[in-house]
Amino acid sequence: MRISIFVFIMKEPIAELLSKYPVNRKEGLLPILQEMQREYGFLPEELLGEVGRHLNLPVNKIFAVAAFYDYFRFKPQGHHHIQICRGTACHLAGSSTYLNELEKHLKVKAGSTSRDRKFSLELMNCMGACESAPVLRINETFYHHVTPEDLTRIIRSIKDKTD
Repeated sequence: MRISIFVFIMKEPIAELLSKYPVNRKEGLLPILQEMQREYGFLPEELLGEVGRHLNLPVNKIFAVAAFYDYFRFKPQGHHHIQICRGTACHLAGSSTYLNELEKHLKVKAGSTSRDRKFSLELMNCMGACESAPVLRINETFYHHVTPEDLTRIIRSIKDKTD
């Protein structure tokens, strides 16, 4: 029942989004997925069938393309989407300890979203800022050279914003 309500609510915006792109033109796939990601914050599985019908593409091909890119998500993110770098430099600078602290204090496991959708935690292979290790990203804000004190302050700050 919940899924059908979701589809009903989402159907109109997806029709509007798809109307911007020519029918049966496969080259529209990435722009459509990017716009869906911006609009919904993730790629709702229920809507990918609509995209497939519009572009005349099987849904499994759409999933394959979307799964190739780290940018696309198949689950909703939390209000505070936290990415922690696990590259070599960040690992050596203690990012695993920071990961444990984030999981403990925010009550969310890496790769998931908290039940209340306030927080999501994602591990990144590398954020390309090795000289600034360890690195965190919360939504669009990067935190470089994070110390244990910084992490405590960051956790307190984001928890205060959600209470």
